[in-house]
Amino acid sequence: MSTSTETRDLSKLNVGFIGGGNMAYAIAAGLFKTGVLNPNQVVVSATRLENLKERWNPLGVNRLTTSNAEVLQEAQIIFLCVKPHILPACKESIMVEAESIQHLASHCHEKVMVSILAGVTLAKLKETFSFLNIQHVRTMPNTPMQVGAGCTIYCAGFGKHCPGVVLSYYKDIKFMLSQLGLAYEVKEEQMDGITGLTGCGPAFVYEIIEALADGGVKQGIARDMALKMAAQTVLGAAKTVLETGKHPAVLKDEVCSPGGATIHGVHELEKGAMRATLMNAVEKSAARAKELS
Repeated sequence: MSTSTETRDLSKLNVGFIGGGNMAYAIAAGLFKTGVLNPNQVVVSATRLENLKERWNPLGVNRLTTSNAEVLQEAQIIFLCVKPHILPACKESIMVEAESIQHLASHCHEKVMVSILAGVTLAKLKETFSFLNIQHVRTMPNTPMQVGAGCTIYCAGFGKHCPGVVLSYYKDIKFMLSQLGLAYEVKEEQMDGITGLTGCGPAFVYEIIEALADGGVKQGIARDMALKMAAQTVLGAAKTVLETGKHPAVLKDEVCSPGGATIHGVHELEKGAMRATLMNAVEKSAARAKELS
């Protein structure tokens, strides 16, 4: 696991985002919020410049372009944040543009592309961008990165014998990810399974929060208050698991008094097969991530 004990000065680094959607925004917003990067260090590309300006200008990012090759030219670390099915079109656009940018391909061997594409393997990335000879890191982040509470897994497509500057950038990448929450370096064969848990998991938890809030509203609590209470309850429970190290079953038993209100509620969850449903959701999401490859 990457930790935040090491401090790295990234002030001279340029970081690019090919694709300016939700995940790219979450990563950048988190890095700005933690002070790891400032907006002047970031360049972002997407197909529609106006959409980029509307989303990214409020963050202070003004280096916006419709040219993916321009991002590759200006940045040393490039986050690839397009949808998996867009990858072929992304490749083609870069190939066309690279012809007009002198020495682009020859400089890319000392750059690192960080993919967030679910199911797209390191081998596939290397094959797709073979004309650039760029180095690759495969990651699966999640959107809570934007508030410094993310959980990211990653693996590298290069070894210790690659150029020293690449190893240095890899340390920068690990540092950035560690500043956005938990970050684990894993074997690539673990990526799809963990994607179903950490990559997709926030959506499952949002559903739980919404359902808890709806339950509160049904009991007469105002919607805004119920939503905040539900979110805080989930946050508090999660923090208790992480900070006490106790198993969730032990913590659950500490709340459930004999014959009390909580155990009656837990019984209803069991009748609704909540645990099995969540396990199935992780399994289905992991299977879909594998299909995407």
